[in-house]
Amino acid sequence: MSKLLLDQGIPFSAASLLAAAGWDAIHVSSVGMQRASDREILDYSADKGRICVTLDADFHMLLAVNDLHAPSVIRIRREGLKGADVAQLLLDIWPIIGEKLRNGEGAMITVNDKNIRVRYLPVSKIHS
Repeated sequence: MSKLLLDQGIPFSAASLLAAAGWDAIHVSSVGMQRASDREILDYSADKGRICVTLDADFHMLLAVNDLHAPSVIRIRREGLKGADVAQLLLDIWPIIGEKLRNGEGAMITVNDKNIRVRYLPVSKIHS
């Protein structure tokens, strides 16, 4: 199972629910990063080999503008989710995205009510 870092907008309880399901998931506030900038969170995720889970579009923008290769970021475009909802969503989509995240390339993943989009990093590179 991949290691996850949940951003501040994700309910704290999602980390413990995922951990109870056997995942290595931590919340930014658990590592003293509740006031960290988006770039600091990306850098921490890349340094620790964690996939960042966020509601914030700025993470994908930072990956693209800075032509970064890592970390992978899952952006959830669904508002008002409780911790249990986020945990269940990640459990539900993992069979679809898990293999894409294990291929060694970083990825920007966007999840909404209708679909899941995957874009490999860096975005300037054309992927076949």
